Amino acid sequence: MSAFTSVAATDAELAATGYLADQRTATAAYLADALQKPLLVEGPAGVGKTELAKAVATALHADLIRLQCYEGLDEARALYEWNYRKQLLRIQASRDPSWEEAEVDIFGEDFLLERPLLSAIRRVEPTVLLIDEVDKADIEFEALLLEVLSDFQTTIPELGTIRATRRPFVVLTSNATRELSEALKRRCLYLHLDYPDAAREREIVLVRVPEASAEFATKVVRTVRTLRGLGLRKPPSISETIDWARTLLALGIDDVDGTALTNTLGVLLKNRADQDRAVDALALREG
Repeated sequence: MSAFTSVAATDAELAATGYLADQRTATAAYLADALQKPLLVEGPAGVGKTELAKAVATALHADLIRLQCYEGLDEARALYEWNYRKQLLRIQASRDPSWEEAEVDIFGEDFLLERPLLSAIRRVEPTVLLIDEVDKADIEFEALLLEVLSDFQTTIPELGTIRATRRPFVVLTSNATRELSEALKRRCLYLHLDYPDAAREREIVLVRVPEASAEFATKVVRTVRTLRGLGLRKPPSISETIDWARTLLALGIDDVDGTALTNTLGVLLKNRADQDRAVDALALREG
């Protein structure tokens, strides 16, 4: 994995993937690579946290391994488990082996099911490990991460301690729905992402939707930022801004007005109450 050589180079390489980072983001990504520390990226949904991990993987010519977190996520789904069905078949196929012989046989590599964390540790190829929405997992899951993120190793009782020969670039994302443990935070660099300012979001639209004119991008961003100011349950994300710009152009609409917004509101707002609030606040109702 070719390392980032400087903050400026990191900024340029991320931009080459289509991800426009500000100075803080480029610095955090550079330091995470240089110091080989996990990067915890926190902020509201839709500000580019997951996209940052994808951009880093592309910039570093690395494979992306993603662990999507959820309530109830455990070791078997995050780290490893044994293929019990295959083990049973192996035992049944043997001719009355002793337990000692069977145990050595069935607790070997052929019966091990790697999950994302173990896979990332064992890989020798350049790897970015994305632990997405870690705040959705139970706090007990954080204890599982501590050994992995502290020493990039894990212990499997039947096989011993497995250590990374090549550390992955680790990105953890959180929507801040709950406070993460101090122990987990200490092991990470921290970056808070929020919605970009109007100028940066306009620049993002122009990069991701190259057929858009500067005037059109300005109107799109202005409208989206107005919606975000309405106190909606789920404000439009950056990716939804891009989708909306593409939608309007696909419909041959180059002027962002109330009619255009009303007819395409479902691209930006995915909640009925949010749509009703926007319609009322912006006086979009017909008649």
